[in-house]
Amino acid sequence: MNILLWVLQILLALHTIMGAIWKFSNPEQTVPSLQAIPHVVWLALSVVEFLCALGLILPAFIKRLGILTPIAALVIVAEMLLYIGLNLFSGNAVYSEIVYWLVVAAISAFIAYGRIVLKPL
Repeated sequence: MNILLWVLQILLALHTIMGAIWKFSNPEQTVPSLQAIPHVVWLALSVVEFLCALGLILPAFIKRLGILTPIAALVIVAEMLLYIGLNLFSGNAVYSEIVYWLVVAAISAFIAYGRIVLKPL
């Protein structure tokens, strides 16, 4: 189980770093349903994503930072749920984005659950 959690953490960290970089290079208007997010918040979310990626990886090197993993994973879940809510309230009929965000949220929630209950660091 520990190996599976680490593989998922590494993949989620890579995904989250790519998302943070994408947010810096693309405005929020790129995704029509996320246009309600102010530009400053959009950039702040990229910083939060970068910090979450660090929180997913740092416990591999510094064991006492193990609490960061479930916290980072839960922050990612909250961010994905925010995106889903904005998509639904925007009236956007593109559900592929919702499915994508749900999958990322589910993986993040599994990592948090795994690190809190199944195999703590």
